[in-house]
Amino acid sequence: MVNLGFNIGDLHFKNPVLTASGTFGNGSELDDFLDVSRLGGIVLKGTTLEPREGNLYPRMAETPSGMLNTVGLQNKGIDYFEEFIYPRILNYNTNVIVNVNGSYIEDYIALAERVNKLKKIKAIELNISCPNVKRGGMAFGTNLNSAREVTREVRSVYSKKLIVKLSPNVTNICDFARAVEKEGADAVSLINTLLGMAVDVEKMSPSLSTITGGLSGPAIKPIALRMVWQVANAVKIPVIGIGGIMSSSDAVEFILAGASAIQVGTASFIDPQASIKILEGIEKYLINKGFSDIKEIVGYLNKSKNF
Repeated sequence: MVNLGFNIGDLHFKNPVLTASGTFGNGSELDDFLDVSRLGGIVLKGTTLEPREGNLYPRMAETPSGMLNTVGLQNKGIDYFEEFIYPRILNYNTNVIVNVNGSYIEDYIALAERVNKLKKIKAIELNISCPNVKRGGMAFGTNLNSAREVTREVRSVYSKKLIVKLSPNVTNICDFARAVEKEGADAVSLINTLLGMAVDVEKMSPSLSTITGGLSGPAIKPIALRMVWQVANAVKIPVIGIGGIMSSSDAVEFILAGASAIQVGTASFIDPQASIKILEGIEKYLINKGFSDIKEIVGYLNKSKNF
C-alpha cells in the first residue's frame, strides 16, 4: 500500500488529486462518470456574492494544444449556492473547497464570512487571479499590494484553511506567493490561466467576445511547472500545481518540482474520468519506483543531485 495523503495544516487530504475550479462544475455534474469521493478534493465552480451572467458569447475557443475561455465567472450567487448546491455535496466523502471571487475587497470579505458558516466546507480558494472579468480578479492578482490586502482582510474573517490562487500574469510570481503567505495563506495554488487571444480569420474578428481570455491546457504546462518549482522554493506553505495536467506523468512532474498536490482542469473536458485515471497513475508510479509515501517525492528535484 502507498500513502497518498497530504495535509494543509491540520486538514487532511486522502490523496493529492483535486479538480480545478470552473472545469468540474459543482461535482454532481460528474456523478455519472466517476465516484467523486475517490478524489482528494474538489474545487467548486467560482462563486460570487450576487448572481453573474458572465461574458457574452462566444466565450470559448480552441487553440493549438489548449483552449481560451472568457466565461466570466457565470454563477447564481451565494444564496443559490447555499439553498441548492450545498445540500448536494454534503454526502461527498472528500474535501470540498469553494472558489471565492469578488469585484471589490468587501465582496471577498462578505463571501468568506458566509462560507465560513458552512460546516462541510473546510477550505476556500481565494481567486485573485481571474483574467477574464472586468473588475477584480486580474486587478488583485497582478498588484502586489492588492494581493496582500485582500488576503489579509479575508484571513481576518475566515477561520478555516485559506488557499490563494495566484496569477501567472506577473513579473515575479514568487513575490506574490511570499506576500500572501505572510498575510496568512495556508497554501497557494498556481497557475491560473495565462492571458491569451485568438483571431477568426474568416470573420476577420477576435474569436472571443472580450477579445482576450484565459489560456489553459497542455500549452501552458512548461510555464506552470516552472512557476510551481520557483514558488515551492520560495515559501514554506504547501503548493498546489495547476496547468496543463493531462496525465499521471504530468502530475508527477509537478510533484517532483515541489507541489504537494495538483488540480486537474482542461483534461476533464476531454475525458470526464481524467482525474481518477491520473490518481491511479500516480499510485502505480510510486509502486513501480519503490516509494511507500508520496511525500518522498514532493520536491524530489531539490533533493536529488543527479542533474
